[in-house]
Amino acid sequence: MSLEMEFSCPRCGEDRDFWRVAAMTLHLGEKTKWRCNECDYGLTRINGDRADPVEA
Repeated sequence: MSLEMEFSCPRCGEDRDFWRVAAMTLHLGEKTKWRCNECDYGLTRINGDRADPVEA
């Protein structure tokens, strides 16, 4: 998996680069935490679910 992805940042209001800061394998799948490169906004994804990330 890549260490960087482009995602729409709700705090910045536009697409930004997010950096992967942590990853862990759970019984639900892989949990990854991402941070916006510009404003440090964090989100968490499980199994790469891009449609509905959870704020970190």
